[in-house]
Amino acid sequence: MANIKASKKNSIMSEKRRKLNNSKRSTIKTFIKKVYFFIKEKDKDKAYKAFYILQSFIDRYALKRIVHSNKAARYKSILIKNIKRM
Repeated sequence: MANIKASKKNSIMSEKRRKLNNSKRSTIKTFIKKVYFFIKEKDKDKAYKAFYILQSFIDRYALKRIVHSNKAARYKSILIKNIKRM
């Protein structure tokens, strides 16, 4: 454990950031599951709507570097390819 007051504060803040970032990554995964659910149900309109909501989340979190930009691009390209393949 840290002895200096500033390093104690830094460890507390980094723990808070870690929890927030994990929850944000979890929302992305949840939206991806929703899109795949609509793809499996062959409902193209709902899949597109869910994808556009997901796309805004992914782009926002990629800018904040919560998700790597290449990973965000890979998610989007795979999902839109699957939706168009329906």
